[in-house]
Order: sequence, then C-alpha cells, then structure tokens
Amino acid sequence: MSGCVWGAAPPLLLEALGRLWEVQAPLGSGSSASVYRVRCCGDPRAPPGAVKEFVPPPARPGPARRPGARPPAAAAADCAEYGFRKERAALEQLRGHRNIVTLYGVFTNHYSANGPSRCLLLELLDISVSELLLHSSNQGCSMWMIQHCARDVLEALAFLHHKGYVHADLKPRNILWSAEEECFKLIDFGLSFKEGNQDVKYIQTDGYRAPEAELQNCLAQAGLQSETECTSAVDLWSLGIVLLEMFSGMKLKHTVQSQEWKTNSSAIIDRIFASEGVVNSAIPAYHLRDLIKRAKKNMKHALVCKVNDNQLFPFSDILEDIKEECQKYGPVVSLLIPKENPGKGQVFVEYANAGDSKAAQKMLTGKIFDGKFVVATFYPLSAYKRGYLYQNLL
Repeated sequence: MSGCVWGAAPPLLLEALGRLWEVQAPLGSGSSASVYRVRCCGDPRAPPGAVKEFVPPPARPGPARRPGARPPAAAAADCAEYGFRKERAALEQLRGHRNIVTLYGVFTNHYSANGPSRCLLLELLDISVSELLLHSSNQGCSMWMIQHCARDVLEALAFLHHKGYVHADLKPRNILWSAEEECFKLIDFGLSFKEGNQDVKYIQTDGYRAPEAELQNCLAQAGLQSETECTSAVDLWSLGIVLLEMFSGMKLKHTVQSQEWKTNSSAIIDRIFASEGVVNSAIPAYHLRDLIKRAKKNMKHALVCKVNDNQLFPFSDILEDIKEECQKYGPVVSLLIPKENPGKGQVFVEYANAGDSKAAQKMLTGKIFDGKFVVATFYPLSAYKRGYLYQNLL
C-alpha cells in the first residue's frame, strides 16, 4: 500500500513494500501505464528501481451508452486492472532469468488522482537499444554490440518460449542494457500471451510486426476472426528487424512495409549488408545476415567510450580533462585515443580492476562531455593489450 498523492507530476515520496521510496523522475508513459525512477530512502545499499503504475485514462465525453453497458471510466479501470494482472503473471513466471527484467514486487496506490491504481516495482535498467541507435549518428552499431544483443535476446526468447510465452512487442525500446549485470534485458510484457491462448488481437508495433500478425490485425479491424493464432515465430521476426536496424543505423519501418520487401526481403537484406563496410568486426557480417534471414565472462578491466564526434583531434587540450573525469571512478592504468581508424572517435580506458571499470561504465553512459553524448561499454582486455581496435565498437 502506498501513501502519497499521484497526479500529473510524480510524487516526491512513495511508500511501497514496507519501505519509503523517493520518486526521482518520470521514465515514460503509454496508453495505460506510466513508469517512474525511484530510489529507496534510508538504505544507500538498496538498488534504485522503476515503478510502473497502471492508470486508466481519464473518461472522455461520448454518446449515451446502451442500457446495461458499463460506464467508460469503469471499463477503463477494468482494462488497467487486466493489464496489471497480465504483466504481473508473466513476470512472476519468468522471474530469475538474467535477460528478463526483474519484478521486485507489487502494490496498490490508493491515492492516485483517478482512483486506486496497481503498480509493479521493477529493476531499473539503463540505456535502451532505441537510444543507442539514436546516438549512433546513422552509422549503426558495431558487430560486437549486435552480437551481444542478439545473444542476450535469443537467450531470453528461448526461455520465455520454453515457458509457453510470446512477448509480442519486441522492438528497440523494449530491449535495455543493464550496466549492473553487463547484459541486455527484455521489458514490457503488456502484449505477451500464452501460445495457444492469444487474448489480444492487436499485437506488435509498426515496423516490427510479422506478416501473420499484420494479417490478424487487419482482419480484426474488419470485424473478422482469424483462423490461426500467432506463435513465438513473431518474436523472431521482430528480432531480425531490430538486428538489421542496429547494423544499418536506419529505421526500417517504411522499408518493411513496402511492396518490394513483401516480394523479396532477402534481396533488400543483401543490399543493406553489401553497402556496409565492416572492419575488424567481432563476428563476420555474413553470419549476422544469415541469422537475420533465418529469424525472419572474460574479466573486463578495459572500457571504451564513444563520443558522438569523429573529429576529436587534436586531443592535447582535452586529454587531461578526459583522464580527470575517468579517474573519478578509480585509478587509470592507461588511456588511448586513436588518431585514425580503427578506433577513431573513441576513448579506450584501462582501469586497475574490474570493479572500477564497471562503476565507470555505469556512471559515464549518458553523460555529456564537452557538449557530446557519451556511450560506454566494456572491451576485451586481451584485445586492447594486443592493439586490436574495432573501428566502430558502439
């Protein structure tokens, strides 16, 4: 039970699960839920969290309802309650997998502006694949990063598909990086369903929707019943599009909705890969291409930061500033800023131990340095020591 008033702006304090939480900032909102970043008060060792509150939208004036029909406000409240119960059930059954967001607990907020609302207290994650793409300057992500994302998401899908679930809304915004566990995780199970028991007809997001889901949505809009339900295959289709966007750096919504894609998607995929020059990639590009078509812990002491500017030199005037910033998180053993490819536009930092490197990665990602957005990730220490630098790691 919570003890605060929720309105248009998030409250300052929230009581949930026997603890007092400070609500620090809104993280996002959808048609039936809003998400806030929260921090546990009085326990500095407790990790921050995210509260997802299922709030029915305000009732709008409309035509008189039929006799016996439920009021719009009551119907909206029922919808929010159903969404909460559905996502809670999925997360509880999928709890424990490292590539799926962790559910800490649930509670009811009795002081919401629109009446009592149900809430999920979730693990707080970091940057999303959508944000990585936004800051990639349309150059795409490195093969190392794509491989990492593909492996983590495939492991999550294998687990939830084995449990009988279909995620049904896989997209860059729903894949987030965990700096704490150094992996990508799936979030938002609001459209998920048990295979063979599809309770929603409108699934997936434009641009990531599988053909069978597109057909089902069209039939539902026309008031017709589809003869078949969607299966876990729709998640693999979406993942293929996500990986292709990460490689190309382009939003492919209009491409995958084109007639050319429907006629010969393989030719378009080949064309995208043929247009990209990948140097020193962690995996061969053709392996990723074939993976997409089929889909239709070394100790880390080294850290690499990409600053969104490929014209960083001369570095003499900012080298000390960069080093000073990095030393806030631990002793820096070495610092390398390549003057040319491979590695140009990136800063490689070696720390004395993995703990310092991990703290730096978590704190540096998302910072603005000299007016430029910073994304930080781990880099194989053995490759760094030998001078193997990827041209585009992030």
